[in-house]
Amino acid sequence: MTGSNGNDVTIVDACTRRRKGGSPTAVLIDDSTLSDSSRRAIVRRAGTSHAAFVAADPKNTPTVRFFTAHGELTNCGHGTIAAQAFLLHRRRIRKHRVRQRTGGRTFDATAIQRDDGIEVWFDQGTVELQCPAAGLDSILAALGITSNDMAADDTPCVASPGTPRLLVPVRTLPTLLAMRPDLGRLAAGCRRLGYLGCFVYLLSPTRRAAAARMFAPAIGVGEDVVNANSTGCLAAHLFATHGLSGIDVEQGHTAGRPSSVFATATATADGISVRVGGMATVRSGRAVHRVSPMGFG
Repeated sequence: MTGSNGNDVTIVDACTRRRKGGSPTAVLIDDSTLSDSSRRAIVRRAGTSHAAFVAADPKNTPTVRFFTAHGELTNCGHGTIAAQAFLLHRRRIRKHRVRQRTGGRTFDATAIQRDDGIEVWFDQGTVELQCPAAGLDSILAALGITSNDMAADDTPCVASPGTPRLLVPVRTLPTLLAMRPDLGRLAAGCRRLGYLGCFVYLLSPTRRAAAARMFAPAIGVGEDVVNANSTGCLAAHLFATHGLSGIDVEQGHTAGRPSSVFATATATADGISVRVGGMATVRSGRAVHRVSPMGFG
């Protein structure tokens, strides 16, 4: 129940694995009277790394905005999965297909109620790929690894579905799990090079699966429990380099929240197009104290 001075917030575990883990994401119906500073404050009060603010419209094309405690994001993959699971749960139906507006882009999203949660897929769009132009050694040093730690049969790549991030392949699972980046240096380096963050991954022998960690201190997220858009970027990279069409990426183990993201890639006239998916569990809603439009309170 919510009082007159509260915002109804639903916590959705996005990208769960076998009904467990996932990234806790706050989702709520947006209030047009809120300032962006108020939205950031709601994220802090909800105790999650991200929040999705959903503004519905009569044409079944919801506008979704994503915030961390530090600011607004152009897009958010696991936030989209959380938002669409929230909408399906709210509508009390078993399946929907909608168009979502986020960051100046409108794209298709589907949600289906399954026995083990809500399965969500969305069109990430085209992903641009390029080799790192400079600064790789400094980024690796900030991550706490060297070129000797990287996979011999893969190369770092800058991938962008709208916001660039660095994909870093490592050689062994112990290397991946033991990483303790210098977050201050990493944030400064990513800001200097224009990266959202670094997605460090280990491929399975078949390259059909991977384990990964996402570090994004430049946007106030030291380590993301799960990063769905970066999984889509990895799918695009593997399609370009190895002709692979899909991947399942495990994340969240170091946070104690095992998670999975799926992604498929195809060639289109515009470039490599990607779809991203994951399972989600909707928890019960709760009230978060409402802040004033100026961000005080």
